[in-house]
Amino acid sequence: MDATELCYLSAGQLSRLIVSKEISPVEVVEAHLARIEALEPTLNSFITLLPDQAMAAARQAEQEIQAGRYRGPLHGVPLGLKDLYYARGVRNTSGSRIFDDFVPEHDCTVAARFKEAGTILLGKLNLHQFAFGPTGENPDYGHMHNPWDPELISGGSSGGSGSAAAAGQCTLTMGTDTGGSIRIPSALCNLAGLKPTYGRLSRYGITALSWSLDHPGPMTRTVEDCALVMNALSGYDPNDPASANVPVPDFTSALTGDVRGLRVGVPKEYFEVPVDPQVEQTVRRAIDVLGEMGATITEVSWPAYHQAAPVSTAILMAEAAAYHSKLVRTHGSQIYPPVRTRIESGLFITAAEYLQAQRARTLFTRQSRDLFNEVDILVGPMEPITAHKIGALEVQVGETVMGSTPALTQYTRPFNLNGFPAITVPCGFSDNGLPIGLQLAGRPFDEETVLRAAHAYEQSTEWHNRRPPL
Repeated sequence: MDATELCYLSAGQLSRLIVSKEISPVEVVEAHLARIEALEPTLNSFITLLPDQAMAAARQAEQEIQAGRYRGPLHGVPLGLKDLYYARGVRNTSGSRIFDDFVPEHDCTVAARFKEAGTILLGKLNLHQFAFGPTGENPDYGHMHNPWDPELISGGSSGGSGSAAAAGQCTLTMGTDTGGSIRIPSALCNLAGLKPTYGRLSRYGITALSWSLDHPGPMTRTVEDCALVMNALSGYDPNDPASANVPVPDFTSALTGDVRGLRVGVPKEYFEVPVDPQVEQTVRRAIDVLGEMGATITEVSWPAYHQAAPVSTAILMAEAAAYHSKLVRTHGSQIYPPVRTRIESGLFITAAEYLQAQRARTLFTRQSRDLFNEVDILVGPMEPITAHKIGALEVQVGETVMGSTPALTQYTRPFNLNGFPAITVPCGFSDNGLPIGLQLAGRPFDEETVLRAAHAYEQSTEWHNRRPPL
């Protein structure tokens, strides 16, 4: 099989070929390392590459599988971790040269569970510094570039995860999502990106940004791969105080392709904010497809949606300032100025304001739950725009000029605030060939319904099969 074709196989496809011994993990890893070498000068997806370690792990996986010790569908599959996830013996920079020499002595829970599943870590992926920004800018290790057009942002903060998965550098990547940082780059790079329910996946050993808003999650080329990752990573972790001790289903069993009878809600508030007309048209057509497949489409009202951004901003900035305040005092001059400004701004939020924001969050979450008395999922645009130029501070959204950050996060932040599961899947392209995403969100700990609807839509269309021109 051609090496590029090998790099674009999903984990599900790779696993079927590996277990049947039609291809070996060594072939797979060699192909991916060659693709990384070819594309890194353009994309800048990685901070740390681990070619020797990856090849050794590939040979070990090959031996285990040949001996009949197959661990499951992720055995021998290439993986990239955002450089916030601790991996024992591998530096963890959090996107800043301040931590260039920090090497953790233990694995985070996610990395440990991936090891148990037999995945092969290719390296640590680039990110917006400290995960505090939606564009994927990083002056220390270089900005991330979108494989659909390298002059454009890949999105952030998990920008390296987005570009690596979309360009075939990694089969699986992991991001973190505090205000949209899994879903933003996934939408801009034409991926499936899942932010699970808060507490579903362990945060232990992952550098924090905002304790009560941070969510780890997968970024892949198919919804099936998101489900496979969820099967490997889900489960209670006593090391994470927020870890939920809830049953773990087989997420792949939800991928039936059938949405008949599913009640789909479209919040009218999604279209009361600025959105590019081409994005709106594409998303509304995608919603129509769900209806044609047998889902019931209903417009719903979510008045508190408009309050999500200011409430989550207060919480995010206060918690980020609490976590990084010492760093600002000791190494302030080494922090990317836009990131430092956000951290320092959080120092001016009073305890009373923070507590008021948490009270507002409780009301917001209650109203969010009430919405699901009427519907099974919420559907709408993932981003109001397609990817913009690297470094742009303002963007044109329809007839409105907006700041880049509020534009990119306007549809994402509500689901960090309430912690409900949300996924983006490809649903079309703009006239200039840039990806457009569809966001689907569900009840807490009902990733099954979210994955079911996303997979059914994905499989009824061809958008996810398109490849960037690199």
